[in-house]
Amino acid sequence: MKLGFFTMPIHPLDKDWRKTLAEDREAFVLADELGFTEAYCGEHVTDQAENITSCAMFLAWIASHTKNIRLGTGTINMPNSHPAAVAAEIAMLDHMLDGRFNFGISPGGLLSDAEVFGNLDADRNAMFVEGINSVLAIWAGEAPYNIDGKYWKISTERQLMAAIGQGIIAKPLQRPHPPIVVTVVAPYSKGVVEAASRGWLPISANFLMPKWVATHWPKYVEGCERVNRVADPADWRVAKSVFVADDLATAREYATGPNSPYRFYYNQLLTKMKANKRAELFKSDPKMSDDDLTIEKVVDELVIWGTPDKVADDLLKFQEQTGPFGTLLYAGKDWADRDLARRSMVLLAEKVVPLIDGRTAGASRAAE
Repeated sequence: MKLGFFTMPIHPLDKDWRKTLAEDREAFVLADELGFTEAYCGEHVTDQAENITSCAMFLAWIASHTKNIRLGTGTINMPNSHPAAVAAEIAMLDHMLDGRFNFGISPGGLLSDAEVFGNLDADRNAMFVEGINSVLAIWAGEAPYNIDGKYWKISTERQLMAAIGQGIIAKPLQRPHPPIVVTVVAPYSKGVVEAASRGWLPISANFLMPKWVATHWPKYVEGCERVNRVADPADWRVAKSVFVADDLATAREYATGPNSPYRFYYNQLLTKMKANKRAELFKSDPKMSDDDLTIEKVVDELVIWGTPDKVADDLLKFQEQTGPFGTLLYAGKDWADRDLARRSMVLLAEKVVPLIDGRTAGASRAAE
């Protein structure tokens, strides 16, 4: 099992912004040092808790602090940005990272962002498709481009001076473009079918019940079959909230206690999902009343915590529910306790993953 990192992030509202950004950067650097293969961060403009406002800017800030890990936008919310700006910025970022870059995209899920950018009542899925199609057309084409869409019109024809480089948008280092990654949220997602048919890679979100995560891979396979492409489970990333400690009592308190950053994280998400009429993501039974869906139930269902042995067992049980996947994305939380937060990542990489790999290999040999 490969190990990656994903953070939205979500921090306490009164925590110094400089401190949260520094801790988020430190988490990415630590992931690189521990051999994590890839790491993603999200972005939101209108959320005080989810306070990385530009994931591309954040990754550019930490690019020189990492050596081997692939960094990814998680995600660029396409309806909120002009495609030409996205194409140019992502191309530059790909060069800054010497090709260690994955391009994560989405329609954007935060409604206050949609409102501030004026697309709250628009068809954001249609804007998403037009936006990414325009970016890919810019990278595949040549100036003056002349892309005439419903939401954006892109051309440099009137001011093009190709001989001196004016009117030309740069292309990324990776050709034809960086790997494109999409976050999958909805059970039985139709979007992941379309993503698969275009060769994009899936990340299943960490705030879904395991039974809903399990619906994603069959839909991805469906999309691959549409274009006669073989679906490889190694391409599937699954994000999960995990906390590992040296003793069980510490793990339980930090992951589930009243001051837990995991509890704070899911309380934020649960409040938003209830307001957006999407609380079914947290329910094993869609008929459950929203009033019966408590933060205690959500944390109990969605956070894996414990010592390395317990966490390895629980992750293997989780994978039995979802089906095999290639990369576990450790979902980052606020560092309420820096030492415990760092120790969790170290234990996951150095103790838990080797235990999982050993037990998986043993089970394979026994089945032969």
